[in-house]
Amino acid sequence: MIINHPLLGPRDAQEFTYLGDAGLINRPDWQAENAADLFYEYLHVRDNPAGEHRELWYHEHGDRSWLVVTRSTTTHEITKVEMARDIARGLEQDQ
Repeated sequence: MIINHPLLGPRDAQEFTYLGDAGLINRPDWQAENAADLFYEYLHVRDNPAGEHRELWYHEHGDRSWLVVTRSTTTHEITKVEMARDIARGLEQDQ
């Protein structure tokens, strides 16, 4: 599988480490009244989708950047690759 890195261009997936659902970028507020429940869901409850899914990938054997890769879990076709920092900054601005 080839991941088209936004800064470095096409790279073999073997350079990356898969780290799970991209929803992990959106951490719960540890000071929330129901923080224990929110963190339980954040850490242990996962979807297992068939089809398009946003995932976190770490460029371990490269520039050590974090990417959000949108791909189909059934065909492995990648439709979008974004820098995770840009996604996280967008979340900060929304709050």
